[in-house]
Amino acid sequence: MIIVLLQGAIVTKTDSGDGCGETWPLCFGEVLPSNMVFATIVEYSHRLVSGIVGLLVIILAIWSWRKLRHTQETKFWALMAVLFIVFQGMMGAAAVVFGHSNIVLALHFGISAISLATVVILTILSFENDNRPQPRVTKGFRNYVFGVLVYAYAVIYTGAYVKHTGSTYGCTSFPNCDPLSSSINFQALVQIIHRSAAILLVVLLVILAIKAMKFKSESKTLSISAWTVVALVLIQATAGILIVYFPDQYMTFALIHSLVVSIMFTMICYIATIIVRRPAY
Repeated sequence: MIIVLLQGAIVTKTDSGDGCGETWPLCFGEVLPSNMVFATIVEYSHRLVSGIVGLLVIILAIWSWRKLRHTQETKFWALMAVLFIVFQGMMGAAAVVFGHSNIVLALHFGISAISLATVVILTILSFENDNRPQPRVTKGFRNYVFGVLVYAYAVIYTGAYVKHTGSTYGCTSFPNCDPLSSSINFQALVQIIHRSAAILLVVLLVILAIKAMKFKSESKTLSISAWTVVALVLIQATAGILIVYFPDQYMTFALIHSLVVSIMFTMICYIATIIVRRPAY
């Protein structure tokens, strides 16, 4: 799943979405394209690996459903894994057949982040023992976690929208914008909205980690996971800033930016999974 996510990011960063024309699942109407230019190789390999991984995810979901019946969260995450891997494929196909809408392409990345989360959590469930974390937390803390989860997904979407609208360099400095034009244009506005949303997310995640410390006696996993999320969001923010100042290293920092934010979202999903468990005592 991580490979598929990185491949999708490479397709986006290299503008290879048209590498197979407007046909799907075939590439220019062929099973194996005869004209293997760079964009075609990138798009075709992404489709090929995505198809294989899609089958593997469905197998994992069915296998987990059968073998992990004792874990209450399994059915939910198994169902989500199948639903979102299929939805992700449909969104990719729609982007090819019906045109590269910025909204559709941004949503495609958001769905991939959810797909990664479902696979990682199913993997964690398969390795957990009888002492898995089951902390008693307040209703207010639960509501805060789910609120942050929804907001984090929205921030992911704004970040994807930045790329798909060509707004990566709408601002040429940080924290000030300094747009390339004399006035705030559309690209600069998109970049400013994403930056503002991302800064607020950092604040919300630090508050989440501080709140989680109150339940450290209930679950060390909860506290460690919360502070890990803070570390990840700082790494992700740093990569985003470095994109602005080192355009020659754009691909490296852009891939780190995409990967880390997906792992961060996965960790928040895992925290949400922990806090809804019923304590054994």
